[in-house]
Amino acid sequence: MDQEMHQGKDTKFIPLASITSGDGREVTPDVYYYTDQMVNIVFIGDPNTGKFVLVDAGLPGAAPEIRNVITHRFGRYTRPEAIILTHGHFDHVGGLVDLVTEWKIPVYAHELELPYLTGQESYPKPDPTVEGGMLASISSMYPIKPTQLGGNVKPLPEDGTVPELPEFRWIHTPGHSPGHISLFRERDRMLIAGDAFTTVRQDSLTKVLLQKEEVHGPPRYLTTDWQAAWDSVRELQALNPEMVVTGHGITMSGKKLESGLKTLMEKFDKLAIPDYGKYVNKEQPYH
Repeated sequence: MDQEMHQGKDTKFIPLASITSGDGREVTPDVYYYTDQMVNIVFIGDPNTGKFVLVDAGLPGAAPEIRNVITHRFGRYTRPEAIILTHGHFDHVGGLVDLVTEWKIPVYAHELELPYLTGQESYPKPDPTVEGGMLASISSMYPIKPTQLGGNVKPLPEDGTVPELPEFRWIHTPGHSPGHISLFRERDRMLIAGDAFTTVRQDSLTKVLLQKEEVHGPPRYLTTDWQAAWDSVRELQALNPEMVVTGHGITMSGKKLESGLKTLMEKFDKLAIPDYGKYVNKEQPYH
């Protein structure tokens, strides 16, 4: 706990935003998400009690926005019981160090993600050569250096339970990152998918800006294991989720989610896996 925390050494402001930036939406009475520029931050908890958990922490500089959302939804002087990370990419941990420094609360992530959150290891470089749109071509500017949380970050329990969220379980959904996780609640089949899949094509600048709704694979420029990514989509589709909040894009539910996720699962090699890129293995077919 006494180790000095810091964001990744290459952290910087990313000047990109969608039309939904600054918007919040209540999905269920206890699940609310807020769009920070082009990434979603999730708040799980009953506003009437003031007890909640924060899932992910947005882009660099997101801490003031997160505090404002919390004040409006849960009341002044409230803070989450814990922070759960779907993964540690720069657009999901941007406000993390400022918030943990202020709140002194635990952060939980999959054990395979811990090297990127304890200053030990940088993420693989984004692939600006990958098939895709403008956001893929400029991805070399995205930060990859590790966040240093020291002893403030802990591994998620091995039994799949989620600290402070007894109705949810976590599911290991790697591919986009080694320790990527999703959260699922059986009672209403609520899925918090992170970047295991998205509801917007995240490498296309136009589709991100306009938030064109579609079930799509994980962001191409930072996904390094496409077979694992496909396997993760299969596992999530088998849950038959009724509602989903993804890391990028708007919430989706019902038949639109069911059919879109089924199509993505069946045609992942054509819809999600790029035709070329340094993390695409053309010598061994995906299945």
